[in-house]
Amino acid sequence: MLHPFTYHRPDTLDEALEFLSANGTVSAAMAGGTDLIVNIRAGVATPEHVVDLKGIDELHRIRFDKSEGLSIGSCVTVNELIEHADVAANYEILVRAGTELATHQLRNRATVVGNVVTASPCGDMTSPLLCLGAEIDLRSARGARSMPVVEFITGVKKTQIAPDEIVERIRVPATHTKAAGGYRKLKRIKGHDLGVVAVAMIRSNDTLRTAISSAAPTPVLLEEFPASAATDMVQAAALKAINPIDDVRCTREYREFMVGVFIRRLIEELTSGPAARPAKGAPV
Repeated sequence: MLHPFTYHRPDTLDEALEFLSANGTVSAAMAGGTDLIVNIRAGVATPEHVVDLKGIDELHRIRFDKSEGLSIGSCVTVNELIEHADVAANYEILVRAGTELATHQLRNRATVVGNVVTASPCGDMTSPLLCLGAEIDLRSARGARSMPVVEFITGVKKTQIAPDEIVERIRVPATHTKAAGGYRKLKRIKGHDLGVVAVAMIRSNDTLRTAISSAAPTPVLLEEFPASAATDMVQAAALKAINPIDDVRCTREYREFMVGVFIRRLIEELTSGPAARPAKGAPV
């Protein structure tokens, strides 16, 4: 039986923030709802109010500027992101990771911001955003604040968002525009599945930026390496930074092993040019 709640669909951001200011501690904001509704049905989440943000036009916007970078509104779906021409032309890694997230049908509903706010260690969009140095813009009736994505997620299913706040947008700076990017994800089955472990990497300005998911309580961003760095140096830094667990999906040792394998493959891919990169959606 679905937990009873009151449904609200504000038309403006101010209206949503005013409601959350008074009722935030007993409310849940919803953009795509692919996690929230499942959790309500399972009894994991029991909000008195659900505030649907999809009626707020400004939260659906994707904007790109050569000097400022990319802005992803909180209601932008994963498919809208990966099918956007400016994203495909300037942020290859977001497209590669986004196509690995669930199924096409689910990506029509799931939002990029929601995938980050869920704060799952295996979220597909977080590690690419870490590589790109993305920031989170939070809004409440009290005002606005921003922080790097790397600081926003504090633990498994835990973030710095306050009860009266929403994520207004994710901002991806222009710093790594046009960076070659790769994403490798180990899954239990062929096709679409949660990541057992995944590695995202970009080559930008002769440096390598690497992030790893499903290998610690939060996605891990490694120190930046020169593009000429030896593969074993990056692998050693990764093993020092991660802390995987044994669970029903995989052992700690195999996760560590596959992180090393993916790092090697990505370095080979990103230092060998476009011809070495697998087609989008190809097995990795």
